[in-house]
Amino acid sequence: MDGLIYLDNAATAWPKPQNVYDFAIDFYHKTGVNPGRSGFDMAIEAGNIIEDLRKRLTKFFGGDEDTPERLCYGYNATDALNLIIQGLLSEGDHVITTNVEHNSVIRPVNTMVRDGGVEATYVPFDSCGFIDPEAIRRAIKPNTKLVIVNHGSNVLGTVQPLREIGTVCKEKGVLYAADTSQTAGVVPINMKEMNLDVIAFTGHKSLMGFTGIGGLCVRKHLDIKQTRSGGTGVRSAHPYHLEEYPYRMEYGTPNMVGIASLWAGQDFLDQEGIENIHTRELQLARKLVDGLREIKGVEIYGCEKMDNHLSTITINVNGMEAGDVGIMLDVDHDIATRTGLHCAPLVHKQLGLVERHGGVRFSIGAFNTDADVEAAIRAMHEIAGNVK
Repeated sequence: MDGLIYLDNAATAWPKPQNVYDFAIDFYHKTGVNPGRSGFDMAIEAGNIIEDLRKRLTKFFGGDEDTPERLCYGYNATDALNLIIQGLLSEGDHVITTNVEHNSVIRPVNTMVRDGGVEATYVPFDSCGFIDPEAIRRAIKPNTKLVIVNHGSNVLGTVQPLREIGTVCKEKGVLYAADTSQTAGVVPINMKEMNLDVIAFTGHKSLMGFTGIGGLCVRKHLDIKQTRSGGTGVRSAHPYHLEEYPYRMEYGTPNMVGIASLWAGQDFLDQEGIENIHTRELQLARKLVDGLREIKGVEIYGCEKMDNHLSTITINVNGMEAGDVGIMLDVDHDIATRTGLHCAPLVHKQLGLVERHGGVRFSIGAFNTDADVEAAIRAMHEIAGNVK
C-alpha cells in the first residue's frame, strides 16, 4: 500500500487515527469477553464501555441525554435503517424519501411497498443536488407515516437541510428519520434542534471506528416495533424478546472491538474538532473541483455551490467509461477512487448516468493532503488528455 493515494473515504475512512487502532486492540486484548453476561471483573468492564459510549454518542447526536439506553448498537447504518423502516411502517402507510438515498433506504422501502402494502414517494433533488423542504411538504398525504432523508449524499456530496425538513415534519405530525452515514463525525447533528425522531449511523466512516459497528438513536417519545428476537444476556427466562431499550433494538452478542473503536474515535473527534476536520476536507475538495474544472472533457456533478457540501466529488470524462477512468487512476497513478452507481442508483438515474455506468467518485478524508489532491488533478489531466 506504500505510495497509494486513498480517495475513497466515502466508502470507508482510511487510515484510522492511530489512537483508534491502539485503544481498540489493547481493549480487546485485555477485555475481549462477553459483556454483562457474568459478574467477573472483565465482563463488568466490557459492559461499562458499552453503557458509557451510549451516553457519549447520545450527547454527540443531540439525543435525549436522560434516556441514553435509546442509543442502540447494530452492524452498520444499513442494519439500523432496516430496523427503522420495518419497525415504523405498516400496511396502508405512506413513506416519503428522496432520490439522493443509498440502497440502504431504497431497498427496504421498496420491499415494504412490494410485500407490506406500503406506499412510497421519492422526491427528486434540484439542479444543485438539494432536496427542497417544500417538495417534502407537497408530498405529504393523510396517511404519511414517515419521512426519511439521507443527510449527506454519497454521490453528490450535498448536505440536505435537515432542520428545515424537520420543521415541515413537525408541523404535519409526521415521523422523521435521517441516514447520517456520510455526515456523522464531520457535520454537526442535533436531533432535538432538527426535530429528528430517529437517526441511523455507521461507525466506519467519519466516526473513525471499524467496520461492522453502527446503530440508531431513538428519541424518548418514539417506540419502534420489534422485527427480530433473540438473546440479550438478561432476563433469560422471559419467553419473548425484551421490550425495553436498548434490548428492544439489540440482538445477541455486541461487537466489542467495534464499540471500543468508536470510543477511541470519539476521543479523536473531541481532540481535533469535527468543524476543523470538515473545514480542512472542504478546502481540499474546493481545490480538487477548481482543478478539475480546468480540464477539458471533465464533467462535475453537484458542485455548483460548495456550501453545505461534503468533500465528495463525482465526475465523468467525456468519451470514457467511468470504470476505465478508475482503473487508470489506480494502475497508472496509484490513486484509489470508487466508480459505478455507488449503491445510489436514483441519483445516477436523475442525472442520466445509468447508461454511462455511473461516475468516478473522489472522496477526501481527514488524512488527505494538498499533495494528494494535486496528484489527482495531474492524473485527470493526463487521462482526459488522452481521449481521442
